[in-house]
Amino acid sequence: MSSSPDTTPAANPVINHLLTQLRNHPKRVVFTEGEDIRVLRAAARLVREEVVAPILLGNRERIRALAAEHGIPLTFIHIIDPPHATDFKLFCQRVKNMDRYRSNSIGQAEELVAKPHYFGALMVQYGQADAIVGGNQALPAAYFRALLHTIKPLPHVPKIFGVSILTGKHLQNLGESGIIFMADSALNPTPDVAELSAIAIETGKLAHHFLGRKIRVAMLSHSTKGSASTADAKRMAAAASLAQAEAHRQFLEIDIEGEVQADVALDPTAAEIKTPAAESRRSADVLIFPNLDAAHISLKLLQHVAGARSYGQLILGLARPAAQVPRTADEETIFGTAAAVSVEAIKYHQLYPDGGI
Repeated sequence: MSSSPDTTPAANPVINHLLTQLRNHPKRVVFTEGEDIRVLRAAARLVREEVVAPILLGNRERIRALAAEHGIPLTFIHIIDPPHATDFKLFCQRVKNMDRYRSNSIGQAEELVAKPHYFGALMVQYGQADAIVGGNQALPAAYFRALLHTIKPLPHVPKIFGVSILTGKHLQNLGESGIIFMADSALNPTPDVAELSAIAIETGKLAHHFLGRKIRVAMLSHSTKGSASTADAKRMAAAASLAQAEAHRQFLEIDIEGEVQADVALDPTAAEIKTPAAESRRSADVLIFPNLDAAHISLKLLQHVAGARSYGQLILGLARPAAQVPRTADEETIFGTAAAVSVEAIKYHQLYPDGGI
């Protein structure tokens, strides 16, 4: 996938905003699949921008040969081959300790820790990296399994979920700031009311951290404010009500509306026609979808038909910052996803300065 003109670093205000934040708070990001020219190029760019210290997992000689073949400098890029790492035995022991508290064993410690996904997740869990990015060469299930097995979940989030960050200045009504957060586009087939409420709150917090202003969250449906009385529409309305109460309880700068149709959420003109008694509104910053099918299909259509630029899946609900990129990701997507998850790591370090949760 080639980058359109508006997604170059100089012309992308979203990326420029992320990089500005990171220059004051650079982070260590571990890439689980380092034997990839796209990852090498993205890592070199992150170093040039002085925002991330990349850690690449994989065979050291193959990575060095790939970099030499394409003229990519490896200055300030750390390469680790998991089976030969100095922390390999330590991580194996920690996996064995984890296994003692599980009803089902996750497998042989040495075999698991040798896998880059598991090694990278352990690095993040134990503070040797600030964030993790993976999935560029692996099936999503294998990557998610490693995260779930090794990184602690957040106790207040019922299930982990994925958030896609989209931008594209050629697109109309793509959020007030030309950026939109979509959830859950990765993991949960049909979230229930409590899960949808948590997804809305956590994604709203994420958007607030990125944009630094009051956030508008839309709980999407085929119905707007009772125009249809299906079970799915009622589920989204109930989730909106629960999320509104939680946002009020936490004194969050987040407005949550639902259930609403996508045009009402994003297009002020459509909203004025369909909800004439309502106050004038701006486009939603966050879209919460009723199920995985709706979210994932919308994401792929926006990417591959409308030309939106998507920055990974930020995986929320874990105690450490993590992101997944698709196997079709280009250098720009990997670069932007690493920047986005690094900015999320800034929030983590502010909330948990001692590293514990």
